[in-house]
Amino acid sequence: MDSSLSISYWRDVLLTSLAPAIWGSTYIVATEFLPPDRPFTAALIRVLPAGILLLLLTRRLPAFRETGRLVIISALNIGLFQSLLFVAAERLPGGLAAVLGAVQPLLVMGLNWAIDRRAPAKVTLWAALAGVAGMTVLLISPKTVFDPVGIAAALLGAGSMASGVWLTRRWQINLPVMALTGWQLILGGIMLAPAAWLIDTPLPVLTSSQYAAYTWLSMAGAFIAYGLWFRGITRLPGVAVASLGLLSPLVAVLLGWIILSQAFSGTAFCGLIIVLTSVLIVQRTSASS
Repeated sequence: MDSSLSISYWRDVLLTSLAPAIWGSTYIVATEFLPPDRPFTAALIRVLPAGILLLLLTRRLPAFRETGRLVIISALNIGLFQSLLFVAAERLPGGLAAVLGAVQPLLVMGLNWAIDRRAPAKVTLWAALAGVAGMTVLLISPKTVFDPVGIAAALLGAGSMASGVWLTRRWQINLPVMALTGWQLILGGIMLAPAAWLIDTPLPVLTSSQYAAYTWLSMAGAFIAYGLWFRGITRLPGVAVASLGLLSPLVAVLLGWIILSQAFSGTAFCGLIIVLTSVLIVQRTSASS
């Protein structure tokens, strides 16, 4: 890789990594500021307004022949993934859900290998496995509860996002990144709406801090973060993008330690270093492949 391409690649890595870093704030925002027990409503408010705003700004329609593919990746990246994510979050400790979600890079490698006939480099495979191990050291405790439904939801959610990343990269739908992001957020929001209506209780009268929290989730967590994420998918290898997703629980842990004074042991610090090293190695090996 020449120097100019290397600079461009690492700039794309840095910008894409901002998305999971922003998503890492979701836990502390949701637990400290949002009305409790309304997960699907939170997901809906997060994605739908941002999608509408993006489409008002871009004013682009997808080609009719690509609408089916657009619906599929919207379901995988937003609608189905968000639903499974919240089912897992309600039934599992956050640490276990994050560890199970850490298999996403491995799943993307599997899709590349099984369908595209592109075997991963051994160092990339071992780095991705190390990421799962590091996440386990960082987040799993002896008191972790293993709920079968929650585990299934977490693994299906990881598979949904991995498939969405892989298909978005593979299909290359002919839309600008912001329009592609807006359509996925709107279609995903439409898919989330029935769950928000039927499962969650209605919202109470919101306080100013709750309005601010929902605004952060939508404008930063969807409008900005998903725009950067889908931009990264169109520019970086799928494995590299999926690996960056491991930064989200890391940021969540660090924010909990800094803001909420949550415990952070030496063992957890070792796990954090392992995960960061794994992410860096995957980025470097993906850049040279």
